[in-house]
Amino acid sequence: MSSQSEYTSSAGAVDRDALILDHLPLLHHIVGRMSWDIPGRVDREDLLGWGMIGLIAAADSFDPMRGLKFSTYAYPKIRGGILDELRRMDFLPRGRREKVRELDRVVAGLEQENGVPPTPEEIAAKLDVGLDEVDTIIHSARVAGCVSLEEGPSEALAGMLCDPKSDDPMGSAEWLETKRLLVGAISQLPEAEQTVITLYYGEELLLKEIGTVLGVTESRVSQIHSRALYRLNREIASAADHA
Repeated sequence: MSSQSEYTSSAGAVDRDALILDHLPLLHHIVGRMSWDIPGRVDREDLLGWGMIGLIAAADSFDPMRGLKFSTYAYPKIRGGILDELRRMDFLPRGRREKVRELDRVVAGLEQENGVPPTPEEIAAKLDVGLDEVDTIIHSARVAGCVSLEEGPSEALAGMLCDPKSDDPMGSAEWLETKRLLVGAISQLPEAEQTVITLYYGEELLLKEIGTVLGVTESRVSQIHSRALYRLNREIASAADHA
């Protein structure tokens, strides 16, 4: 990546076009890392186009005097541009939304019955469907929760599908405990899920690259990723309840 000074003149003017062109790889990286297996009329080119709007907006408003790297400044604007467009759409078909609501009811009911969130296998048994179908529904719920659809999952289920994190500062006792629980939970994941989590967060590979490693489609990697996040949050929640 070029140094920050290469984008400004002696008078401090920003070379907008150079910023945009040099950070197209960042745009592609963000799209490749966003775990969206979106049904319907949205494809990668749509995501790239919406992200480009965010990249252009970042270049137009960037002030190098603030001391931020442009990539740091542009990242949330690119991602936000994509999410803003998704929020304007109702991209989940009615049948898929109903399945997300059914998943929500099943998870809440089994948790109330057993005291802990159900495993994906228990969900599949309750719904009388295969695990692949549960993966599809869980992923739909994750996408719906991430883009804040009005008819998305409940707050409890959405929380089960987000990246596990601590609200406390890095290095705090709470953060260290969350990290310890995560390490233990990851080690207990099924092999494919453990591989996806390790490559996605540890190696920062794109979903397509992970798919090549596993010999599956990018869409399938997205689903495995969502299932793995559900399991991790389930294990952390269960461990916290029994601490």
